[in-house]
Amino acid sequence: MPACVTVLGLDPGSRVTGWGIVSEMSGQATLIAQGTIKTPVTKPVAHRLGVIFEQLAALIREHAPDEAAIENVFVAKHPGSALKLGQARGAAMAACAVAGLSVGEYEPTKVKSALVGTGRAPKDQVAFMVAQILGVKNPDWAEDASDALAVAICHLNHRRMNRLAGL
Repeated sequence: MPACVTVLGLDPGSRVTGWGIVSEMSGQATLIAQGTIKTPVTKPVAHRLGVIFEQLAALIREHAPDEAAIENVFVAKHPGSALKLGQARGAAMAACAVAGLSVGEYEPTKVKSALVGTGRAPKDQVAFMVAQILGVKNPDWAEDASDALAVAICHLNHRRMNRLAGL
């Protein structure tokens, strides 16, 4: 197991996909980069999925993360929304798989619980904890990027606990 590990966290969406890259060494998490991929909503879904795939592939080439982590699809009120979200998630996972990254998958409630202590925490509370953990004062990142960073931190916590448990 490397002394330093870098994780690409992903919060997939058909309109906006958040991403965040966090490195951890000796239990200390450090922000490497974060941002969003915005797809052109006037284009067909296939084009938008291609944008997600291509931009994530470029990010993976640029930052060379060791692993990836992605938020699972939550049950949406509208089946069409859930389907689009699932497709965006698939494009993101495919970009990771093509690059040879293992991908951890986490329920939104597990991510919130790992950072805040409760699976029903509001997004602003999660964002606050992300900033605290990463030592960032007055973050100006998008909500989707903050969510992606939370997924990366959750993955690092899960990974550390598995290592301590000998798994």
